[in-house]
Amino acid sequence: MYKIGDKIVYPMHGAGTIDHIETKQILGEVRDYFILSIPYGDMKIMIPTDKCEEIGIRDIVKVNVMESVVTVLGGKSSEMPSNWNKRYRENMDKLKTGDILKVAEVVRNLMRVEQKKNLSTGEKKMLTNAKQILVSEIMLVKGIGSKEAEKLVEESI
Repeated sequence: MYKIGDKIVYPMHGAGTIDHIETKQILGEVRDYFILSIPYGDMKIMIPTDKCEEIGIRDIVKVNVMESVVTVLGGKSSEMPSNWNKRYRENMDKLKTGDILKVAEVVRNLMRVEQKKNLSTGEKKMLTNAKQILVSEIMLVKGIGSKEAEKLVEESI
């Protein structure tokens, strides 16, 4: 069980710090919620404390895993379907895992596709979301600001 001050990752939203725990009644059901503060984008998210495992909440990665993230960002692009719809579904599946290395792979691949041609509206939104997820975790792991984290991502690719 997580506690106040823990740094965690909420797949599809990003990394943040648990500010506090609130008990709320929503739709007639009383539950405890972690209030997660995500520094990138200044978001607050309520997470039911009893659903963390089901949602895929995890601790942020250790500093040594960040070296692997940088390697993935600078690595060779993955083979992707040319059909944007299939590419979108494959990338969405990777993002849903919450695995930072898969998120880095999606960011790398979409940024490289974007350099060659225009992304579809859905893929642009996916790239923005994937970057937010990646950058938020880099910020917390390395203790740096958003500009520095974004620069690290862009320079690594």
